[in-house]
Amino acid sequence: MNPVRAQAIAELTAPGQPYELREQVINGRRLRTFVNAPASLRVLFESTASDLSCITYTGPETAARPPSPPEGVGSPGQAGSTQATEHWTFAEAWDAAARIGHVLVHDCGVQPGDRVAISARNYPEWMLAFNAAVSVGAVAVAMNAHWQADEMAYGLQDSGAKVLIADQERLDRVAACGDLPGLQVLALRPTKRLAPGVRNLADLVAAAGAVPMPPVAIQPDDPATILYTSGSTGHPKGVLSTHRNLVSALLSWELDRFIGEKVSGIVPPAPAVQPGTLLAVPLFHVTGLHASYLAGFRAQRRLVAMYRWDVEEAARLIDHHQLSSMIGPAAVTGDLLRLAQAGKYSLASLQVLGGGGAPRAPEQVRQIGKSFTQALPGTGWGMTETNAIGCGIGGQDYLDRPASSGRSAVVLDLRVIDDAGQPLPAGERGELLVRGTSLFQGYWNRPDANAQVFIPDPDGAWFRTGDVAYFDDEGFIFIVDRIKDLIIRGGENIGCGQVEAALLLHPQVHEAAVYGVPDERLGEEVGATVHGAPGIDVEQLRAFLARHLAGFEVPRYIQVSAEPLPRTPSGKVLKRQIRAAALEQLQPGPATGGA
Repeated sequence: MNPVRAQAIAELTAPGQPYELREQVINGRRLRTFVNAPASLRVLFESTASDLSCITYTGPETAARPPSPPEGVGSPGQAGSTQATEHWTFAEAWDAAARIGHVLVHDCGVQPGDRVAISARNYPEWMLAFNAAVSVGAVAVAMNAHWQADEMAYGLQDSGAKVLIADQERLDRVAACGDLPGLQVLALRPTKRLAPGVRNLADLVAAAGAVPMPPVAIQPDDPATILYTSGSTGHPKGVLSTHRNLVSALLSWELDRFIGEKVSGIVPPAPAVQPGTLLAVPLFHVTGLHASYLAGFRAQRRLVAMYRWDVEEAARLIDHHQLSSMIGPAAVTGDLLRLAQAGKYSLASLQVLGGGGAPRAPEQVRQIGKSFTQALPGTGWGMTETNAIGCGIGGQDYLDRPASSGRSAVVLDLRVIDDAGQPLPAGERGELLVRGTSLFQGYWNRPDANAQVFIPDPDGAWFRTGDVAYFDDEGFIFIVDRIKDLIIRGGENIGCGQVEAALLLHPQVHEAAVYGVPDERLGEEVGATVHGAPGIDVEQLRAFLARHLAGFEVPRYIQVSAEPLPRTPSGKVLKRQIRAAALEQLQPGPATGGA
């Protein structure tokens, strides 16, 4: 390690310092923990309840607006306008979350450890419901809002959710899920008559009035969240994390910033206005939930939430609110980059344009450095399983090494191994392993998957990431490939096996191979080659898939093969050969996966 960096870490994490680290053995894992960390997310929210701006939401006015928050709890926009603007301070957000917490406990009977699922667009109530759920000791299940009825039913049944909080789009889908015994459904901003048994969250909150958050004792290692992540085969897996896992990730980012300042010798001046970030990605992703939203509490950073991604609207909001940061996958930051180059909006307030979800092309990194007044690019590598942290890089380091994902977070250990499981030296490629304080507890209800991904070790099991990587001589890590059969489309993980399974549901499809197709904007699009009965209609097949998959999972490129798909002697489909042949012929269908 660079001696200057090593000295900075030693000073910042020494006894008596705000980021003091202590080694502890917790559940058989030897971890480096923050001595001064909030004991839980509840403590984080309550201890940061100031009068500074916390949440601003801008989006289309709906036909059935929620009632105005009680006096001092938010300021909704003017009814009848085409765009609603609503504001909550940190204190107002805590009070509003307390009301929802009261509803969960007293109207829904939620007890510590119960699962509360949230499925909606990035409305303020998504964030307030999350704060409430984890603050009463429940496990917040952040459901993918793109999921269709089949996937929603699976997630609700797999997690054993006691309560679902959902907006109208998701209410319509859950209505098609069939019987879900024991599930209570609370409607968020409904625009239609409520189905029997569904209750309006806003009505319950209004009836509760001004109430404190129900008293619950929460320990650092109590479960806090389940976020679903697509694997290479089968259904998505629920990633179970504790309060310590999440809080450690948040403090790790803070520590990284101070390490960077010590190493560079440059301490930025105190901002003249409250820092602000644009929430441009879904909250069911760790990029949206952890990096954009939760990281703002201790920093007292305001958040402006968009209804859906629209680059013109994003630029307008950055300009109007003088926002200082935004984080998004390469497709999103690339859109903003092209708009900045056109010069239509002033984006001079931006200081950081962070990346996440999928790597940027090196050329985009260089263009960010050239195209903004003061914004420097940043990115990192992390996973849902690591609560978004892993390694990070920004500023000049990133401009000098645009293909790197940065150096390891201090609370994590990273290792690259060969096929025999032996550690590899710098410069040699192998599978990336990770362990440490932010690493999840395991996949929910999946001991089989846990047995496959964790490698036992006396100091704590290593997690197999499925990524191929190498370190350089200075400790920077480069992610170069994936072992797992995944497509990353605009930051969304898509399991090829899940899409193949949906294709094979169609009566005319006998064989299917799904793979990534390079895409300039999204990184990858979904491609498929199918073989089956004569006369397969590609557009009818897409329409069939739309009933079984989220929009972003439906293949944009479909090749129909007249011959059976090539296979190895053992019967495994030769996907690389199929993909190579298809890339020369595939024609795109309509872009899918609308926001």
